[in-house]
Amino acid sequence: MIPNATLKRWQTALPFWTSFLLIPIAWVSATYGGWTVLLLPLASWYVFAGLDALTGLDLENADPQTPEADLTLYSTLTIVWVPVQFVTLFGLIWYVSDADHLSVLEKLMVLFGVGVITGTIGINYSHELMHQRSRLERTLADLLLAMVLYSHFRSEHLLVHHRYVGTPRDPVTARYNEGFLRFYPRVLKQCLLSAFRAEREKLARKDRPWTDPSNPFFRYWALQAGMLVLAFLLGGWAGVGLFLMQAGAAVWQLELVNYVEHYGLTRKHLGNGKYEHVKPRHSWNAAQKASNRLLINLQRHSDHHYKPDRRFPLLQTYGTAQAPQLPFGYPVMTIAAMIPPLWRRVMNPRVRRWRQIYYPEINDWRAYNKATNPLPR
Repeated sequence: MIPNATLKRWQTALPFWTSFLLIPIAWVSATYGGWTVLLLPLASWYVFAGLDALTGLDLENADPQTPEADLTLYSTLTIVWVPVQFVTLFGLIWYVSDADHLSVLEKLMVLFGVGVITGTIGINYSHELMHQRSRLERTLADLLLAMVLYSHFRSEHLLVHHRYVGTPRDPVTARYNEGFLRFYPRVLKQCLLSAFRAEREKLARKDRPWTDPSNPFFRYWALQAGMLVLAFLLGGWAGVGLFLMQAGAAVWQLELVNYVEHYGLTRKHLGNGKYEHVKPRHSWNAAQKASNRLLINLQRHSDHHYKPDRRFPLLQTYGTAQAPQLPFGYPVMTIAAMIPPLWRRVMNPRVRRWRQIYYPEINDWRAYNKATNPLPR
């Protein structure tokens, strides 16, 4: 176990600030164009995949009872990222929209690269912030999500995904043998609808209509509209197009990760719409060191679902006896997810083995595979 005295040292926290190294790369791409427009995707995916191979696994856990005062360097990280991302995104939209040295394709690729980091880093940090009790942190989460036009993710994640993960009610739980190209359009539609329905039902329990001003969707729409207007003011219709390119890339990155995190893992139906409690076995765990630094321990996803209120430095990693393990970190696994035959070859045997270990009594998995079990009560 990592001692508290070690955890709160700046030398221990510093590797988690790796994401800030991606910011100057974005400006290099915009300044020079050409092959440099590929630098951000290459750095985010392939460099960290290589670093994972070199640095191996991180199997150390911090004391989950570590006091909040010892985690200041970690909580500051996610807070500081918000203004940095805002200035980078809109500064580049302003700069790139009028950049004569860049072709249309190069401009789009620069903002595609920015979308890789607003998705890989920004949405990931919003995920950390939305789980905190601080109003400031939750507001910052909303700002990050508005920058990628995916504000409803907060409602869907907190009210639907965490409660219903591994059941037919959760759109984000990728089904066994469901390729990403089928998963992606399905979740784009279903997550928006389920998020709105969850907020509407939450208001109905208080005898309020969905049009009540407390419905966060009004805030979501206002923030997203503000981001689009700002993009237009800075770059005209070209600025709006570049903003949309960035947002599309970011959402694609998010849903690739969502696909990987729970693929084929389902909670046992106990009958009459009742399901077993969420356990570490219902999320894929990955202990790769370098990518966990970049992704602030998102790959310790088994523990996040088991204890959603833990800040990222306190998330625990699990061994094979407690949670299923991905063979590689997210940088490699998300690339594999884009190649369905490769994905099935790597992951389907692991899902079948998981079923044999934890649920040998279940002989017929067809209802789980097609998500046709009764909806949870």
